[in-house]
Amino acid sequence: MPVSRAETEVPRVLIVDDVASNLTVLSSALEPLNYEILVASSGAAALKLAERALPDLILLDVMMPDLNGYEICRMLKEREKTASTPVIFLTGRGDVASLVEGFRSGGVDYVVKPFQAEEVITRVSTHVRLSRLTRELAEKNRMLETRTAELTEEIERRRTTETALGKADARLRILSDQEASRWDLTGLIGGGTHIKTVIEEIERLHPFSNTTVLITGESGTGKELVARAIHHTSLRSRGPFIPVNCVAIPAELAESILFGHVRGAFTGAISDRKGCFELAEGGTLFLDEIGDMPLGIQVKLLRVLEDGCVTPVGTSEGRKVDVRVVAATNADLASKIEAGAFRRDLYFRLARYTVSTPPLRDRKGDIPILARHFLKQFSTEMGFTTPTVSEAAMQVLSRHSYPGNVRELKNVVEGALIKSGGGPIGPEHLALIGGGAGVGLGRVVEPEGRQRAVAGLPLNLAEAEDVLIQRALDETGGNIAEAARLLGVHRTRVYRKLAQISPEGEPSSRARE
Repeated sequence: MPVSRAETEVPRVLIVDDVASNLTVLSSALEPLNYEILVASSGAAALKLAERALPDLILLDVMMPDLNGYEICRMLKEREKTASTPVIFLTGRGDVASLVEGFRSGGVDYVVKPFQAEEVITRVSTHVRLSRLTRELAEKNRMLETRTAELTEEIERRRTTETALGKADARLRILSDQEASRWDLTGLIGGGTHIKTVIEEIERLHPFSNTTVLITGESGTGKELVARAIHHTSLRSRGPFIPVNCVAIPAELAESILFGHVRGAFTGAISDRKGCFELAEGGTLFLDEIGDMPLGIQVKLLRVLEDGCVTPVGTSEGRKVDVRVVAATNADLASKIEAGAFRRDLYFRLARYTVSTPPLRDRKGDIPILARHFLKQFSTEMGFTTPTVSEAAMQVLSRHSYPGNVRELKNVVEGALIKSGGGPIGPEHLALIGGGAGVGLGRVVEPEGRQRAVAGLPLNLAEAEDVLIQRALDETGGNIAEAARLLGVHRTRVYRKLAQISPEGEPSSRARE
């Protein structure tokens, strides 16, 4: 089905008749409606024009020189682009047999010649409105079904991968070494004061398995990692851990995704569906990037935290849930509260206990440990023997400021291993973007003699994000999913930024899935 045009665009009507005077009369009759009128005088021309112009409605004469109207209508219905376009027959015969044949071939209505202008206007305007409403409804249903399927698949995928866990670190007592690698628990490896503090905070929470927790920290510092550690060291460890990225949830679907819905609650709700709160029954619900949750949903989330009941969309009956909520944010919630973008009462309800994840620049002593671990991990995956890292390369790694934190270090190590072909890692294999001692702002470290300058980023954060997203799209040939992976963000964030950049509110023509 073709995508329906915007409601603000003038409706388009195609008139098909081999008699020129009929085309003139019909065009004049429809003139008061201010429609865009297209005309065709043969069946072949009508088929081509309909597929190219995608009209909202077709007025089709039955008696045509090459193909009769019934044949033309059947051919239109067999083509994907015009299958849903309504057809009104123009006929000189009003007998039952002719009308039945018209409806069987796919027509929605008919006008008997000689026709009155008022009758044509009434029938055409009615079916144009129905056509637009039908297309709009079908498009919204398709979008809702697609998004619901994607979110359901992600939730189920994460649930099924949660397995029995053992010890990964004596201090964490959470997961086996294998699970540590899978969940990137190595972000908590290190002997510095900062990471020890985080581990102590996690252990302190062990007997308080109902207390809500707010995790704060920069992007890439391992906030979900800490949330998983809190869950797996708690008395709820046998229950599910359900992560939800608040940025990735469309505002119009947020209530249904979090609290569920009942059959018939809205178009496309063909069955009852549990929300994330019910899916996390007996376990932990992790709300990542909570600072970006819509205000309307914040109110309902606060109510659930207060009384422990969720109310699915489409019903007024509450359902009791036993769920611990752990939230995380890289935003300054105090500023958001002052700006009216985040509820103060919700903040205090979430921040019953807070844990702060330190940036990697404050854990310089842990960089060599992390780098060697990631190198071993990627070498195993790629079939290499773990190579050595030169002292000069390690000095470069240790001096870098890591605006992307542990996630950035991991990507740098992976890229270095690929560039070295599994051989020893030297400074020439490291690609670091940003500041840091020994690495100039806005420069990428490449093979000796081949350093290339990267245009300096603007100091304005929003403008810098625009530049980085465009660079990522350039690097990936416009592939949004791959660009999001390079940037270490969800692709929804790239879509939103592109919509803000583009004056039409649509992604750039260079961007693709």
